[in-house]
Amino acid sequence: MEPGHKPLVDDDGIGAGYSYPRTPSMNVLLVLLGVIEALGVAAIAMVCYWTAHYRGGFAWDGTGQEFNWHPVFMVVGMVFLYGNGIIIYRFLPRLAKKKLKLAHAIIHKAAFVFSVLGLVAVFAFHNATGLPNVYSLHSWLGIGTVVLFNAQWVLGMSTYLLPFASRWIRTLFMPYHRFFGLVIFAMSIATCLMGLTEKLLFTINDTYSSFAPEGILVNCLGLTLVLFGGFVGYIATREDWKRQPLPEEQPINMSIE
Repeated sequence: MEPGHKPLVDDDGIGAGYSYPRTPSMNVLLVLLGVIEALGVAAIAMVCYWTAHYRGGFAWDGTGQEFNWHPVFMVVGMVFLYGNGIIIYRFLPRLAKKKLKLAHAIIHKAAFVFSVLGLVAVFAFHNATGLPNVYSLHSWLGIGTVVLFNAQWVLGMSTYLLPFASRWIRTLFMPYHRFFGLVIFAMSIATCLMGLTEKLLFTINDTYSSFAPEGILVNCLGLTLVLFGGFVGYIATREDWKRQPLPEEQPINMSIE
């Protein structure tokens, strides 16, 4: 056992294993996690303020107020929850792995539920107002992202949560699971940016180029989403922040180096 990593005892698995030392690198991680949560909350606040203040608020009646749920649900689900689900292994490294897997799956399924509600809102609005569906690049990429996201979730759950896949299959699939998880997350950010721009061009095309306050707000929302996604990707790909197995997860007689 490496000096500085002393075992902790906790029956529920929280805090069990190693007491990760507060190295400069770990301090940076904690700061970045705080920044990510602040950016995520800021993005949700901005999209809610935009749709409530500039777009007339919310309803579920086939009007533009129903459409307003679409950007809110997509930012909450396919950005905020999705991003937090990706980095949960970095965020709670001392939580037992089985609990982390379950939390990872639940957060991502919640993200999928929000995305479906967001799609229902936009389709209901289009159908009620006679607008065509699925004609723009934004809609193509958006539906493709949601479909891939759910396929990723199903494959991940069947491979890592259900007791069917063998260890070698899990090991073989893990690099692809991580890679496509980040690719789909990047697709969700790109789709959001396309949707925000498309909505502005539909609604304030005559004043957008004059730095209208609504346009500035939505541009800032887009930048916030990019920063959120960038920091999530950075944390998820830093190997020195990768979660280390807890002692009870190690094979017998295997030492930690």
